[in-house]
Amino acid sequence: MAWFRKEKKAREPRAQRLDIPADAWEKCEACGHTDIREKFARSLNVCPVCDYHRRLRAIEYVTLLLDGDSWEETESDLRSVDPLGFPDYPARLKKALTNAGDTDAILTVSGKMEDMPVNLAVMDFAFMGGSMGSVVGEKIARLGQRSLEKKFPLIIISASGGARMQEGVLSLMQMAKTSAVLSQLAERRIPYVSILTNPTTGGVSASYAMLGDAILAEPGAVIGFAGPRVIKQTLGQDLPEGFQTAEFLLDHGMVDTVVHRHKMKGTVGQLLRHMSRMPAASGWVPS
Repeated sequence: MAWFRKEKKAREPRAQRLDIPADAWEKCEACGHTDIREKFARSLNVCPVCDYHRRLRAIEYVTLLLDGDSWEETESDLRSVDPLGFPDYPARLKKALTNAGDTDAILTVSGKMEDMPVNLAVMDFAFMGGSMGSVVGEKIARLGQRSLEKKFPLIIISASGGARMQEGVLSLMQMAKTSAVLSQLAERRIPYVSILTNPTTGGVSASYAMLGDAILAEPGAVIGFAGPRVIKQTLGQDLPEGFQTAEFLLDHGMVDTVVHRHKMKGTVGQLLRHMSRMPAASGWVPS
């Protein structure tokens, strides 16, 4: 009888399966922790497990340090060329522009930090390893001139593998050019804060990265001129543990302080107000 017959129905799933795209996940390079990309973004790309400071793009540093939409890009028309006819260099530039954007290895902006006008330059490691070419040096020099003219503090965030070998001596000349502009800022007592991120090496570490009135570094950042393998071969002995890390350089007086990314804006703002003799977070007037 139909009363005693049990009808079979397709069982509905208790929970709906979510299709999450593969690129929605991020993995910490230090500890291997895997999490949703949005979670890393909310924590400013700092690993929630081991506190490793992963790399940020230049535009992300700008939005981190400056107030809202108070900033505007400067010298956006400068582009790298191939002055020495280096093999495959134009193709590499084209690929870098496609992958990293059209700001070359550095983004320069003018804006406000806690209502204080500043000039900010941020290197982008995604563009050919943040290598310092002629455009990088020219952008920093022009931004330094803006600071000289308007008496605005200058901030440079470094992330670089060093001078760009494809431009030869032209890239090495940028060390002298940028250092000359920074010396003028020092003579006129216009504050310059240098922030070192992972990695800061080569000609960048040998020039403007280490010339700040205050030198800050992110935790765990690798900072140095030559690589540890080259130094070990030159000295013929083992290197100390943690050699070339931000904490090691802090202990040996090469940097002034190591600052967590979450506290970077407040720390830099406090430093600039102190160096500019500005007691409050508003009403800044250059001296």
